[in-house]
Amino acid sequence: MADRSLRGMRIGAQSLQSEDGVVFAERAEYTYQCETCGRDTNMVFSTEAEIPETWECRHCGSSAVLLVDSKPVEIDRSGEKVARTHWDMLLERRTRAELEEILQERLNYLRARRGQQKIGA
Repeated sequence: MADRSLRGMRIGAQSLQSEDGVVFAERAEYTYQCETCGRDTNMVFSTEAEIPETWECRHCGSSAVLLVDSKPVEIDRSGEKVARTHWDMLLERRTRAELEEILQERLNYLRARRGQQKIGA
């Protein structure tokens, strides 16, 4: 039992595997330029990997755009949907006049429930 123990070994600190027979993937370096601070961020990706058009800037955290031949890549945003708010979806179902009428009905109902009904309303 004593000859099988790992005395003196820092568990997790060193790997017991070797790099014998490991074939590393081809790599290429890509540069991203920040739209906010203008600094460059260099990233290394596998040549087989799909390269993202944007990357987070290491310096300020803003969006950095991929440079190809020292020029920023044109990002096609035509397929992106514009986020719709609750208000936008509500306006698709009702007109402003209908919403005003519903609001007034609800206010009258709440005021009546509280005993604050206006005279003549």
